[in-house]
Amino acid sequence: MHEIEPYDNWQKYYRAERDMRSPFYGREYGIYYQDDVYGYYIDPRWDAIGSETLYCKILYADYALSACIIELFGEWNDTLHNDSMHFKRNVIDRLLLNGISKYILISENLLQFHGGDTDYYEEWFEEIEEANEASGPGWIAILNQRRHIEEEMTKYGIDYYINMGGTLQIENWRTAKPKQLIAVVDQLMNRRLGA
Repeated sequence: MHEIEPYDNWQKYYRAERDMRSPFYGREYGIYYQDDVYGYYIDPRWDAIGSETLYCKILYADYALSACIIELFGEWNDTLHNDSMHFKRNVIDRLLLNGISKYILISENLLQFHGGDTDYYEEWFEEIEEANEASGPGWIAILNQRRHIEEEMTKYGIDYYINMGGTLQIENWRTAKPKQLIAVVDQLMNRRLGA
């Protein structure tokens, strides 16, 4: 697991640790492995969110576009760890406060999902709807989900709040610049939502 690294080719466009509006502002990244998921050390550049098993990396945030791209890593476990609460309270709430209403979650390195209550997904969804008046239609989209994770999320009704599957399997997202990826996903989401 220590070999799975967050995508870093967009650091010339954005770095969360240098963004005063980011929940990870001021963070310094060492070279030593400290965090682990189930006893396996992980790359020190993943950002801890208060969960034992779920980590993330804000790859890009554009406040003018009201959009951000977040890469996920580990296991999303609402059953044991209430990870949706940690993610919502420690990452999303700060981004919402700063006007972000369009979320691209890259889930290639999300290895497992265990569902639970949907309260935090519902809260996030409702807050994006409220933000729509000011910044246009907001949405949450997950790219490149593993099939078993999509099936599990659908089983728990998460697909009501988060868009997934189908055209959101964008395997070549790394070849785009961040604004290009946002534009592509925004267009896909406008079609899905009939905006």
